[in-house]
Amino acid sequence: MNAPVSLKELLPLGEQGRELAHESALLHVTGQATYTDDIPEVRGTLFAALLLSPVAHGELIGEGIDRDAILAIHGVVAVFTSRDIPGENNCGPIVHDDPFLAAGKVEFVGQPVAVIVARDMLYAREAARRAKVLVRELPAILTIDQAMEQQSFIMPPKGITRGHPEQAIAAAPHRVTGRTTCGQQEQFYLEGQIAYAIPREDGQLTIYVSTQHPDGNQREAAAALNLNANDVEVICRRMGGAFGGKEGNSSIFSQSAALAAFKLQRPVKLRANRDDDMTITGKRHDFRIDYDCGFDDTGRILGLDVVLASRCGYSTDYSGPVNDRAVLHIDNCYHLPNLNIISHRCKTNMQSATAFRGFGGPQGMFGIETVIEEIAHKLGMDALDVRRANLYRDPSVSGDVTTLTTQYGQVIEDWIGDKVMDQVDAEAGYRARRESVNRFNAQSKYRRRGLALVPLKFGISFTATMLNQGGALVNIYQDGSVSVNHGGTEMGQGLNTKMAQVAADGLGIPLGLVRVTASDTQKVPNASATAASSGADINGAAINNACEQLRARLAPVAARLLGCEPEAIEFVAGHARTVPGHRQHDADSQVAWHTLVKQAWLDRVGLSCTGFYMTPDIKYDFTTLQGRAFYYFCYGAAVSEVEIDTRTGEWWLKAVDIVHDVGQSINPAIDRGQIEGAYVQGMGWLTMEECVWSDKGKLLTNGPSTYKIPVAGDVPEHFKVSLFAGQNVKPTPYRSKAVGEPPLMLALSAYFALRDAVSASAGHQSRVDLDAPATPERILLACERAKAARA
Repeated sequence: MNAPVSLKELLPLGEQGRELAHESALLHVTGQATYTDDIPEVRGTLFAALLLSPVAHGELIGEGIDRDAILAIHGVVAVFTSRDIPGENNCGPIVHDDPFLAAGKVEFVGQPVAVIVARDMLYAREAARRAKVLVRELPAILTIDQAMEQQSFIMPPKGITRGHPEQAIAAAPHRVTGRTTCGQQEQFYLEGQIAYAIPREDGQLTIYVSTQHPDGNQREAAAALNLNANDVEVICRRMGGAFGGKEGNSSIFSQSAALAAFKLQRPVKLRANRDDDMTITGKRHDFRIDYDCGFDDTGRILGLDVVLASRCGYSTDYSGPVNDRAVLHIDNCYHLPNLNIISHRCKTNMQSATAFRGFGGPQGMFGIETVIEEIAHKLGMDALDVRRANLYRDPSVSGDVTTLTTQYGQVIEDWIGDKVMDQVDAEAGYRARRESVNRFNAQSKYRRRGLALVPLKFGISFTATMLNQGGALVNIYQDGSVSVNHGGTEMGQGLNTKMAQVAADGLGIPLGLVRVTASDTQKVPNASATAASSGADINGAAINNACEQLRARLAPVAARLLGCEPEAIEFVAGHARTVPGHRQHDADSQVAWHTLVKQAWLDRVGLSCTGFYMTPDIKYDFTTLQGRAFYYFCYGAAVSEVEIDTRTGEWWLKAVDIVHDVGQSINPAIDRGQIEGAYVQGMGWLTMEECVWSDKGKLLTNGPSTYKIPVAGDVPEHFKVSLFAGQNVKPTPYRSKAVGEPPLMLALSAYFALRDAVSASAGHQSRVDLDAPATPERILLACERAKAARA
């Protein structure tokens, strides 16, 4: 593959499909990229730290602090609690049940109680360590099991019933029942949570925040301070990673900094250290999954009953849509004709579980893939054959009109899951690899290998319909250069690179003329969070809309210069020209872009335009979980091969083969990077990243020394990614597809390959009992249990 081209190189060709480098790649590797903490500090800047609750549940005594004692600590300038908030004390993104400073009670270890402001960051942090929270401890609910026993929920359960699952299970020739769990996951973004609030004239504030949702930070800060939204500007040029952890949680920090800055009329920076960041913020929801499944001799699922229970923490946060999405993705790629699924959302005295890449989809898919594996073991079949037996099928082939309809009533219009599986099966040589694994296992005394091919189908759209909208602002300057602002945020995923490509093609100009500027609530208002893998779709479409309007304004100017009608003008390769085949078309019938723009300005033609887009065709009832929840689906499949040491539980990822559907890619280099990174992050969730808690609700794995994430050495030399050849059936920018979240589920193949290796340790004679994450300890114990059961 050729080396990616620098984004600033002037390219005469269309930019769609070019393997271009990330727009900030050079800045990243040379240390020149400006993150929030790199912004030069304004004179008089103060620094803040948060005083955190030491208990999981308790009643605050008074306001929970001794003000005089804190103010007496060296360097401290001020301290603020919930009593100092002039407006609404809330950082809950959906339900307003989540105070950013505890009021009257605390509900998890690490809940912020006060903002301590000092002359120096070290002084603020030292004061936060020394200060005491005045609290009367109360009993706490910490686990899913405890919450289920005590019926402690943040919201009522939801579910879907399709067909007659109870009868189908009872009448089925075979039946499996069981329970599995998948764990939490820390987002572990490289750049921690940070906000820098600067007072402006007339009571206004500018807040620089590392955030996925500037509009949310703006609205919540304004509400807290009794300001209008237009008094608060939130800016984010880039983040050093987010993965959902800066969608809602960033408001804890931005509102705390804003409160202190507003009260003191001094700039205030709040940057949490890693320990506090991990202690304060929410994780991926962990799930307990119970299942009862009836199936036939071929492994086809006839009836399935599933109970999901997730640990949501103390407030609602995004637990509603996360758990809804788990229900909507319990099918993965499989037609489930008779299904009952119920989802319990457990309230516990812990940080509110929050958004994380996949947003509930991975947990739902983990559940159904576990059922598939159990069926395969019961029948003595290869799990791939069971997966194929249950795939969605075209009604013209199956003879059943429901075999391309999901459990929530959406007809799948773009089904290619079987084709993607066929391609990765062939490219990886799955059957030959299976024989090779079997030979190795027959010859090795202590080591076993495992192999798995797992597909994915992931729905793209916010399930909250009103969020499926995007805005953009495109400005053309007299020299022909272009600035683009849109509602999305750049967190390293390459969104701004793709948006620059969209704008360049939309105006028919070289990419080097386009600059995408920082996300700013005063340029594009009311933007949805950059989440749900929708950033490129909705913001790219909004940019296209703005470019279309600008072309319509410029076409008459070009037509006058070329002596033709506006309908004959096209914008290509830095020129406006007559379309080929037009009666006036010749080599000279074109005008350079910068000449056209200058003439347009002279003609008083507007060269600035806003664009807007709303995702069509979505009609979904979140109360019943029925309707068209998603605009389209993404597909993928991966083959993973692993090796374990049955004496220690250590394991090695030997090879990965992936085929993933990105539609007609805007930028294949960036898409491959997203696929590779998502797989590795998903592998971390399923195999090594483990949140460990004390019996008092304190997070013990609150830093890189205790919380294990994947590193370069965990990635095998054989790591092959192929992009499935095709295009989106929906008119997204260039018929591309989302690529942020879906590839994370490819890592299910790594986990189920480990299960396969554990099963091989007992000659595939015993059921495997292995929860996720499949750490070496769990693998070792699972091997011992499997061998004991065989004996």
